[in-house]
Amino acid sequence: MRPLDDRSFVERLDPSGMLRLTEAFPDQCRKALAIAQGVPLPVLRATPSCVVLTGLGGSAAGGDFVKALFDEGGACPFFVNRDYSLPAFVDSQTLVFAASYSGNTEETLAAYADAKERSAKVVAVTTGGKLAETAQKNGDTLVTIPGGQPPRTALGYMFVPVAYACAKLSLFPTPRFEDEFALLDMCVQEWTVAAEGNEAKRLAEALHEKLAVLYGLGAWQGAVANRWKGQINENAKVMAFANAFPELCHNEILGWVKASEQGVEEWVGVVLEDGTESAKMKKRAAVTASLVKGTAEFFHVRARGKTLIEKTLSLALMGDFVSLYMAALNGVDPENIDSINVLKSELAKLV
Repeated sequence: MRPLDDRSFVERLDPSGMLRLTEAFPDQCRKALAIAQGVPLPVLRATPSCVVLTGLGGSAAGGDFVKALFDEGGACPFFVNRDYSLPAFVDSQTLVFAASYSGNTEETLAAYADAKERSAKVVAVTTGGKLAETAQKNGDTLVTIPGGQPPRTALGYMFVPVAYACAKLSLFPTPRFEDEFALLDMCVQEWTVAAEGNEAKRLAEALHEKLAVLYGLGAWQGAVANRWKGQINENAKVMAFANAFPELCHNEILGWVKASEQGVEEWVGVVLEDGTESAKMKKRAAVTASLVKGTAEFFHVRARGKTLIEKTLSLALMGDFVSLYMAALNGVDPENIDSINVLKSELAKLV
């Protein structure tokens, strides 16, 4: 029997229940939708000049997926901001989502203050903390989500309320959320069975003790590749790199020429795809794989579903499972973030 087929092996170093939280992702999305439906939205006199979501880490991940919805059919530009301050173009005509799971992310709190100084319309998405306290004091729209879990396991809570609000404000077409969440139930069932019929477990085995390069076959696929990278970094405690076609064909493709001489024992590539990409995009992936043959083996992972929400969430969810199975194989606690806590402690010493 393969180690990953033994659930006790996967959970032996998972005291926080990261696997359980990942399995509950479809229900998390449903709970997030119910919460969002109960929050009165701000009144917009006109379509915003742009929408900005400001956040870091897992709190910002939902913004990347909302951006994909705007790119597909949005009424205005959408930007994800990961910094202490906001871009210069943010003003009173801008709608800003301040997203912080803990409510105490220092960069997000600073960006929130920046938004208020510029008279932007603000919606806060958080479990509480200073962000909730300040938003309530200022009379801003506040979406309060459940706490008690690592932010990187809360993608549903950080994505669904923002997507719902934007749809209700007529900033892009209203998704059929419930139908799209149903697909995730099937994905969870498929990615928790034995490895023989489990693409997530087989890929985790293929990536074990190798350096993974994650390529998205397009813009939103690239956003998901970046999500995979972050999950592998945090959960499996190993390095991984992410990029997207076609940009990587103009630079990174040449990095493979001498990659075998860089001291990495084994490279492996993963192409995340929709399946409906253009012939030229598919050709780019095929030629790239052929050029690095002998240095890295390439795997292809295809999104599930028909709508963009189904595709992005299903592909992201698979990455979550892959990262947790990699953590089990690596013998590490996927929840542990000691290095991040040390950094936060040192930053807190600065006045």
